[in-house]
Amino acid sequence: MPAAPLFALSLLSAAALGYELLLMRLFSIIQWHHFAYMMISVALLGYGAAGAMVALAQRWLAPRFAAVFVSGAVLFGVFAVTSFAFAQRVAFNPLAILWDPREPLRLLLIYLLLLIPFCCAATSVCLTFTRFNDQIPRIYSFDIGGAGVGSVAIIGALFVFHPLDALRLLGAAGVAAAALACVECRWHQQWLPALLLGAAALLAAGLPRDWLALRPSEYKELSQALRIKDAHVVAESSSPLGLVTVVESPLIPFRHAPGLSLNATKEPPLQLGVFTDGDGLAALDRYDGRREPLGYLDYLTSALPYHLLRRPKVLVLGSGAGVDVLQALYHEASAIDAVELNPQIVETVQHRFADFSGKPYSAPNVRLFTGDARGFVAARGEHYDLIQVALLDSFSATSAGLYALSESYLYTVQAFQDYLRHLNPGGMLTITRWVTLPPRDVLKLFATGVLAMENAGVTQPSRRLMLIRGWNTATLLVKNGEFDDADIAALGSFCRARSFDAGYYPGMQAAEANRYNLLDRPYFFEAARALLSPGRDTFWARYKFDIRPATDDKPYFFHFFKWRSLPEFVALKGRGGLSLLEWGYPVLIATLLQSTLMAIALILFPLWVMARRQRTAHGSPLLRATSRSSDATPSVAGISGRRVAIYFVAVGFAFMFIEIAFIQKFVLLLSHPLYAVAVVLCAFLSFAGLGSRYAQRLQGRKVLASYALRPSRNTNRWPVVATAIAAISGISLVYLLVLPALFPLLIPLPDPARIVIAVILIAPLAFAMGMPFPLGLSRVAAGAETLVPWAWGINACTSVVAAVLATVLAIHLGFTAVVEIAVLLYLAAAAAYP
Repeated sequence: MPAAPLFALSLLSAAALGYELLLMRLFSIIQWHHFAYMMISVALLGYGAAGAMVALAQRWLAPRFAAVFVSGAVLFGVFAVTSFAFAQRVAFNPLAILWDPREPLRLLLIYLLLLIPFCCAATSVCLTFTRFNDQIPRIYSFDIGGAGVGSVAIIGALFVFHPLDALRLLGAAGVAAAALACVECRWHQQWLPALLLGAAALLAAGLPRDWLALRPSEYKELSQALRIKDAHVVAESSSPLGLVTVVESPLIPFRHAPGLSLNATKEPPLQLGVFTDGDGLAALDRYDGRREPLGYLDYLTSALPYHLLRRPKVLVLGSGAGVDVLQALYHEASAIDAVELNPQIVETVQHRFADFSGKPYSAPNVRLFTGDARGFVAARGEHYDLIQVALLDSFSATSAGLYALSESYLYTVQAFQDYLRHLNPGGMLTITRWVTLPPRDVLKLFATGVLAMENAGVTQPSRRLMLIRGWNTATLLVKNGEFDDADIAALGSFCRARSFDAGYYPGMQAAEANRYNLLDRPYFFEAARALLSPGRDTFWARYKFDIRPATDDKPYFFHFFKWRSLPEFVALKGRGGLSLLEWGYPVLIATLLQSTLMAIALILFPLWVMARRQRTAHGSPLLRATSRSSDATPSVAGISGRRVAIYFVAVGFAFMFIEIAFIQKFVLLLSHPLYAVAVVLCAFLSFAGLGSRYAQRLQGRKVLASYALRPSRNTNRWPVVATAIAAISGISLVYLLVLPALFPLLIPLPDPARIVIAVILIAPLAFAMGMPFPLGLSRVAAGAETLVPWAWGINACTSVVAAVLATVLAIHLGFTAVVEIAVLLYLAAAAAYP
């Protein structure tokens, strides 16, 4: 009998989890951010499909364990590379998913192509559980522990390697896991491991990158820019934070100045285009230290606060390629603090193109900070005259609703409150957004400012708000104090000189709106009045888009979709009505429906097949299984298939709900999305693996038998499950109450300290969450061995749905509700323990 290939299993699990995270990165480049949720769903569905296959063919597969494990690992390595290469060649256009019947089929084809490598890896993993079912907790700990290491390793690798090189390395890791399995299983160990290691080296270094070249969507801004004659890429750098591409267009120069007044007498200087993940164009201006070439920056809507404040101390959040810093320099700000998340962009501006950019971050009165904007504000004790949130995203993606699934803690009510607390008396918060019609994000921004001030105890927020708009941008000003007549006069003069429209200011009348950039009605002014009125809730309910302010619990600022508006938009299809939809949300729903249907098929089909086999062989009921051995005790002699189904469905949903919710919640503590994903995922998986190992020890303690409540249950396992679920429920609910108050106290600490604290906080919860699944699987293995792959698969398949459903629920209910639902599901699992 071969030994369980635990180290090979751990390496394969690390490669599979790394591949899942890498696909998120790759699809953010070739498509958009919302495909991240599809990658989670695809990965879990691959594991569910493998469970179904092993359930149907385990009698044939189990005697050939070593050959099947090695084959699965090799095929994972090969298909990890080739499946992505083919998937990105599918001509999928998410913008047409509702009106072109071919697009859902193309989405399904991508889904199926990416499913293959996960199915191969999971076949090896699932068969290991089936073949060595007396070691399930130990196997589970190696499996989930390896996945935890993989989540950190891929993040580290992406700081060093291009995503395509990382893809080849992950493929090589799969083949290397096959070589290691040969040694551990003592299967053809004389020659096969060396051959497989040679194949792994060839896969890592021998494939030409051109064969795998990234193919971004033709609708992304980078693709559009490169269509211009003679436009070409002059620099490219990559990290987990994004693929930064710099483009030069000598024939038709870049003239990127969002919202530039049509009255502008100055034009932008020579520019390079800077793209992140093929989108979000930012301009890198040629700057030689002279003020005059920057004159065009005074003709943007974002220049208004500089006409209300004299030489302010400025904080720029999301400074990017430096245009907002140049604007502050042009207006002679006394001091400028700039915060940029991505160090690659800073390196591009300050070093790689230093001669072109003039190194704006090195100006005498400029200080540069690299990090998350929200975390920086929370951790700083300084106050400013002006806090400026830069325009960070692209107009095309915003207007198409492709950021609808993007969590952003920059635009929540709590974020606004943080910003306002860091303003000097009379200081201003200013945020510029794209103008979309009918108005959406500008109105949500205005409503957020109103609610933030009301929560801070401001009785008349109407006296502290100003809104102006140009032909494609709008700028909101929120003052720490009331705007006076001089401010209002300065606004009027600024707008008249630039043909900008006032959207709102204190005392404004309807006749003063909609003068230059004419709309059918003064939508912005009417909406601002409604949002400041007692009937605000009615306005929110009746408006065709969801413009309720985002919160830290529901940080989906860019989500505007309302189901009740869908029929009207579809009816206006011929007049462009479908362009009003946020396409990220329909893609999410399409992914949810596809994953649900496929998960149901993978669960019910093997159950039906096994039930028919069982009835034919034994004449037993449909959902009843008997012990695999004649020496089984009465307490495990029969297992209800219904209980197995309920238990593993509940555990699958609950685990994913809590994991996804707490990843989002810890973004606030770690102040960096990259740290949050890597640290939280690694901690969850690693400590869940330790919890699984500890559960194995507890199984054999006879003292636990006295706690058994049902004679039909395994007297060694049920109380452990009950205790674990009680711990999960208690810790989760306590964290919901404590963490919002605790995080603001911890944010000022250094990064290493916050990372350690995050791990400490996650550890007990993850430790307890590692127990229910392996204990339930051990119970099934003891009473009905043939149901082990099905139980494993049903858990994976429900996790598929949970990965997408958690996002849908968070959008509509918030992450707190997602955790509360998870607690109820864990309690249902305890009641249904087979």
